[in-house]
Amino acid sequence: MLPVVQIVRRPGILDLGWGHPDPALLPVAALQRATATALERYGADALTYGAERGPGPLIEWICARLAQTDARAPDPVDVIITAGASQALDLLCTLWTTPGDTVLVESPTYHLAVRILRDHPLELAAVPSDADGVDVDALEALLARLARRGKQARMLYFVPTHHNPTGSCMSLERRRALATVAAEHGVLLVEDDVYRELSYDDPAPPSVWSIAPPGTVARIGSFSKSLAPGLRLGYVTSHASLAQRLIGSGLLDSGGGLNPFVALTVAEVCTAGDFDATVARLRAAYRERRNALAKGLHDYLPAGCRFVVPGGGFFQWVELPEGIDAGELLPRAEQSGVSYLPGSRFYLDEPRRNTLRLAFSLYSPDQLVEAAQRLGEAIGRI
Repeated sequence: MLPVVQIVRRPGILDLGWGHPDPALLPVAALQRATATALERYGADALTYGAERGPGPLIEWICARLAQTDARAPDPVDVIITAGASQALDLLCTLWTTPGDTVLVESPTYHLAVRILRDHPLELAAVPSDADGVDVDALEALLARLARRGKQARMLYFVPTHHNPTGSCMSLERRRALATVAAEHGVLLVEDDVYRELSYDDPAPPSVWSIAPPGTVARIGSFSKSLAPGLRLGYVTSHASLAQRLIGSGLLDSGGGLNPFVALTVAEVCTAGDFDATVARLRAAYRERRNALAKGLHDYLPAGCRFVVPGGGFFQWVELPEGIDAGELLPRAEQSGVSYLPGSRFYLDEPRRNTLRLAFSLYSPDQLVEAAQRLGEAIGRI
């Protein structure tokens, strides 16, 4: 039988490489109710070609939600519904870039976004980042080097809030500086903001989109982390002119709105109050799992290992002692019954090979503590 889901389970291995939600946390009952309500409310209109921008009820809800969770709310003309965050990035690449254009990517960065960028194809260049986010001074120096070669960066992809893979949050000062530099140099900032709802300690900081000059940022949001990834539903907030360019694409002209039935169903989830209830449940569960993994790492990792507990998202970044290559360690870790993604996968440029990413979203707190113990044992045997 052909598989139904993406994840591959390996008996005996706690695989913290998968940034997937625990299926037990997904809101099956809420989506069942919303599906029936959407069909009852909209009838055949829910099943036909949808409005290119996406259904009005969901767009209106997104605008109201961002008024609560961000520094400013978008106008409905700034919003377009997409088939997930990945499709949003692909659509931006299609309509905003030409093969061979220079696109900047923070380093380290979400490795699968890099695959999308390379599909087009584009000339990618890495911008260093640290605990405060993209290094804006390094960005300006890179833009100057490109200018001397007669090139201009077309856009910059980055994840400023609960970063994948490091879990860090870009400081407000850096967000403002980045927006200023991008506006001065005509670089479109593509802000991957899919973890905004999953903040476990303090509210998420303002998005770069919310504080940047108009037209500087295309911010990507998603329901994959806050509801369920199988919905394949996301959105872009940008300037109305860019939103109109996306709406006028051949893809949307041919097929109407992206995922219109799912979008109407999610609108029912949101307006019924089930989104708030689901997010509250996810935050509580993931906070407990984050804390359990952090305690396990504190208790079981050998001296010389370093990590900073993330304020949100799915991921814990770990630095091993210098001289230990996480890629070379991986087979030994899997022999001990734990797996992860080596940090080298998240770099365009020279990788820090003594780093690794752990996802705490999929497993129970007890399993995460056990995974940390197994990892510590594997490191200790080197």
